[in-house]
Order: sequence, then C-alpha cells, then structure tokens
Amino acid sequence: MQTMEQVIRLHCVLADEDRNWLNELVDEWSLLADLAFADLILWVPDADDNVFWAAAQVRPTTGPTSLEDDVVGEEIAYDPEHLVTEAYLSQEISHTSGNKLHAGIPVDVMAIPILHGENVLAVVEMHTNQMGVRAPGALEDAYLEAAQLLAGMVHRHQFPLGGDRRVPWVSPRVGDGMIRVNQAGMISFASPNALSAYRRLGLTSDLYGEDFVAVTRSLLKERAPVERPVAASLAGRGSAEIDLETAVANVRLRVLPLSSEEGPEGLLVMCRDTTELRSRERQLVTKDATIREIHHRVKNNLQTVAALLRLQARRISSPEAKGALSDAMKRVAAIAVVHEILSQAFDSSVKFDDVADRLLRMVGDVAATGGKVRMVREGSFGYVPADVATSLSLILTELCQNAVEHGLREQSGEVLVLPHQQDGELVVEVRNFGEPLPDGFQIGNSTSLGLSIVSTLVADLGGEFRLESDAAATSATVRVPLI
Repeated sequence: MQTMEQVIRLHCVLADEDRNWLNELVDEWSLLADLAFADLILWVPDADDNVFWAAAQVRPTTGPTSLEDDVVGEEIAYDPEHLVTEAYLSQEISHTSGNKLHAGIPVDVMAIPILHGENVLAVVEMHTNQMGVRAPGALEDAYLEAAQLLAGMVHRHQFPLGGDRRVPWVSPRVGDGMIRVNQAGMISFASPNALSAYRRLGLTSDLYGEDFVAVTRSLLKERAPVERPVAASLAGRGSAEIDLETAVANVRLRVLPLSSEEGPEGLLVMCRDTTELRSRERQLVTKDATIREIHHRVKNNLQTVAALLRLQARRISSPEAKGALSDAMKRVAAIAVVHEILSQAFDSSVKFDDVADRLLRMVGDVAATGGKVRMVREGSFGYVPADVATSLSLILTELCQNAVEHGLREQSGEVLVLPHQQDGELVVEVRNFGEPLPDGFQIGNSTSLGLSIVSTLVADLGGEFRLESDAAATSATVRVPLI
C-alpha cells in the first residue's frame, strides 16, 4: 500500500506549501470523520487533472465504516459523472441525490473540493454508511451540525486552523467528550462524557446555558491559563489545548473555533478525562527518579569500594597482592562509570561512546608502567542496551589493560579501539602494535584472570571472543548480539 507522500510524489504537481497543508489536514481530519460518522478519502489531481488519485483515507470511530477495503493508490480516470470530478470542476460541494449501494450497503456520499485561491487543491470524499446510521438525538444532531461547519471550513481552506497541534496519545477526540459554545461564549450543548469530565473537576450544576470560560475558571485555583487560550480561539486565532487540574482530577481540553460563510460560529470543545493518564505519568516520573537515584548511590558505593582497594594496595608490600588489588580497583571503577552514565540519563539503552571514552582515559592513565600510551577510539559503539553496558564496560577495560600491559609492555605506543554495529551485533576490536602472542597461544589454556573474565562475560552475552596476532598487530575481537 502506497503512502500519501508516495502518491503525491509520483502523480501530482504540488507546491511545498500545498503539500504541507494537505499533510496537516490529514493529521487533523479524523475530527471530521468522527463528527460526520463518515469514511473520508483524499483525492488529489494528477498532473493531468482528468485523473485523480486516492492519497489518504480515514475511518470514523463513532460509527460503522462504509469502505471495507483500503483505496489509497487507486485512481479515478476521466469521468464527468463521478462526484469527485463534479466537485472538482464546479468548485462546489457535491452530494448524491440518493443513497448509493456499496457492496450492498446504502452509502451517502459527499465530495468537498478544497479551494485555494482560484484553484481546487484536492477533493475530500465523505462516505456515510446509512445501514448503521445512529438514531437521531441531541448528541447526533450536535455532531452533524459541527461536521457541516467543519466541512465548509475545509472547502474554504480554513481547516486545519494552526495553533496547537494534536498529540495523538493524549489529545481529546470527539467521543471523549464534546461541548458546543456559541459566539456569545455560552454552552449550547455538552455530551454526557463532557459533563462527566466536568463533574470530576467538581462541577455540581449543569453545563447547558453556562458561560464556558466562567464555569471552567470557577473550578480551578489557577484561573488565568484558561482564559488566554480560549480568548485567542474565540478571536479565531487557531486551536488551543488546555490542561485543567484540580486536587482530584485532570481534564484536557482541545478548543477549536468554527466558522461559516457568514462569520464566526463559536467554539467546538473536546474534553478528555486524563486523571488516570496523569497519575500513571507521575508514577513513571517517580520511578524514573528512584531508578536514577539508585544508580547514583550504586556509583558512589562502587567509587568508595575502589578508593578502599586503592588505600589497601598502598599499605601492602607484596607486588603480587598490590597488583591484584589494583586490578580489582580498576574493574570496580569501570562498573561505576556505567552507573554514573545511567544516573544522569536513565533509559533502556546507553550511548556507550561516552562510557568508552571515560574507560579509555582511565586505562591509559593507570595501566602504563612506562612510556607514553595513546588510547584511540575510531568508530562508534552506538546505543547499547543497559543490561549489556555493565558487562561490556568490564570487557573493554580488560582488553585495553591487557593490550597495554602484555602488548606494549613498558614501551610507548598506541591502542586502537574499533567499534561498529552490524546486522544487530556490536563488533569491537582492540588492536595494539606491540609484542605478538606467544607461539601456540590458546585462550582456553591461558591462566590470565582478565582473559577468563572476558571469556565468561562474552559467553554470558551470547557473543564470540577471538584473540589473534599477525606480523603487524595483535587484535582482540568481541562480537555481542544487541537484539
């Protein structure tokens, strides 16, 4: 199935301004579909305007669909009797004189040409399933009245309105609650869901006939934020989203000015009870802060352990014991670096380049016993899952330390760290240009604690570890799956 961008790029000649406006329309047009209980199709004219292409489609959430199949990418060849062609040529909203049958279902069809200056930019075709039409009532009448005004605004290139953009996962939809406010600012209709949302805010009276701004402000301690966006919307300056909060409830409003050819027609206000949503958000923020604090405390404790090991190493005369404590101190410090990064920006993944650069500086400072050692990273680790980062920090520390101590020994030199991600794997090569591996060397037969740690950690991560020498360099290569 083609996307809207693909259809327009392949078949249409549109200015960037017009293409952007159509994208904004499609972002917002679910409102019209829900109010009209109708499926919508956006038809755009071909470079040859005798042909039209279906660029986008949306179904209503308030009623049954009229179109079982997706039509995006389909075309209408020249047909002067087709409603879309009729609307395009006449530049007027066209309507079927009777119900059309679509797959045996009676469907009411309307075509709305979108005027832009003297031209028609596109045509929105509305299909309403008459088989499952809702019984008429105050709610349905209010929906359809607003839909009629909105269709006229689309026709006149007045919708979408600009202002606050809709946020799909939190912005209210028609079914969440709807309020109609007349041009005098009085509430002429409020759906049961809207009334329930206001009841949670503390409303004890009815909404019908009340001054919208006054009744909303009366429920809040902080009143100014309500009046400014609503006043701007009443003046026709775009849509606005407002969060209303009391001690016991949260409600989000989306306020849109409506208009007809005669002028302003008041406001359409959608409201959503977001009390539970905000409660979950606050819980997540609290958990996030708690996890960050835990990482911070773990980092502090590990740094304390490293400092104690350092103090102990200074008081021991045995070179072997001193070296063992020094190695343990560096391993603890490597783990502490990961927890420090996690405490600053907790996420499910870690930008490991920052961790690696700190580890390389640390190893370069303390591992060289003589000469000058340069630790160089070429390439990027990218993002690494947090549960892999700790093991990877130890692996990198051990490999770099071994490269300095056993490869360069007391010589000056360079250790290259070459990371990259490939096909869902992280590949890290640590290369030094010092002493080669002993003849017949095998990792499994090595008595090195560092290599044993690396082999165990890589195996736990389901990865591969290889250590080899050639005439130019010694390379330790680790491959670790990230997915």
